[in-house]
Amino acid sequence: MPSGEKAGRSRSRSRLVRFLLIVVVALPLAALLAAGGAFLYGKYLFESEGPHSEAEIVLLEQGMGVRAIAARLEREGLISNANVFLAGVRFHQAERSLKAGEYEIPAHASMAAIMGILREGRSILHRITIPEGLTSQQAMQLVEAHPVLVGDMPETPPEGSLLPETYSFTRGMTRAQIVADMKTAATRVMDELWAGRADNLPFKTREEAIILASIVEKETGVASERPRVAAVFVNRLRAPMRLQSDPTIIYGLVGGQGALGRPIRRSELDRITPYNTYQIDGLPPTPICNPGRASIEAVLNPPETDEYYFVADGTGGHAFSRTLSEHQARVREWREIERRQGAAQPQ
Repeated sequence: MPSGEKAGRSRSRSRLVRFLLIVVVALPLAALLAAGGAFLYGKYLFESEGPHSEAEIVLLEQGMGVRAIAARLEREGLISNANVFLAGVRFHQAERSLKAGEYEIPAHASMAAIMGILREGRSILHRITIPEGLTSQQAMQLVEAHPVLVGDMPETPPEGSLLPETYSFTRGMTRAQIVADMKTAATRVMDELWAGRADNLPFKTREEAIILASIVEKETGVASERPRVAAVFVNRLRAPMRLQSDPTIIYGLVGGQGALGRPIRRSELDRITPYNTYQIDGLPPTPICNPGRASIEAVLNPPETDEYYFVADGTGGHAFSRTLSEHQARVREWREIERRQGAAQPQ
């Protein structure tokens, strides 16, 4: 074979070898660069602002897997790409830590930020407020009417067994659960306060303390007066004198309905019922409402006073007296205020 032809073949083989070497080196490098580019682009998308211009609410039910969560978020317009969200969650090994719940997603929240919200379980908190002085029947009406609570109503708890308070909960809480929480809170507060009660109180049991606290709760809406009102009733029990509390008469007439809706009649003052503290000695048989913590504290640690009477003073509060003659003078003043107020009403 001519030497020129041999040299040509040798050069061709050399070029082929170089080409193959380039392919062997370049293809993995290109793949690596492509993968790196895809990762960086995915990271960019995962951390970029979301497509929603306003805060949105999303509900993720119990049992939803990460794929279903990603699909829900994309369908609700909170993320731009479910696959990118899924990849980001898996990269951060967060598949098992996303929590069900009801979430408020801030405007333009990134996929990374949404993942953080779901991992922390920062569900929306709803609230129900049970005001002080409601009967258990009235409290149950609020529980039944709450639009977020679910499930059937439990039985109405005994009077005085609920703690008036604002309770926070997440969507899915049942009515039975929230009522159980109210009962648990009442027991916890009573356990705490009973341990620090004053000596020589004119009642012996927690139940009696709650009964008296419920009367204090209904007698005044002025928070600063509760200790003083409690002291009057404690002094009367020690004397002993009848409590003569109008709210107990009302409870004896309407029970858990709470409000009478009119003045008490003279015949009702004279009527003997288990709740008419003008006619019975000592405490009525049950609480007349659910007292708050402040009223319970007031009866368990009343201030030392020598006052035995109080009457409305026309300002929303009460005038307190040590003697019957002082009290009668204050009553006359109150009757005059009532007369003037009645005369000022348009006919």
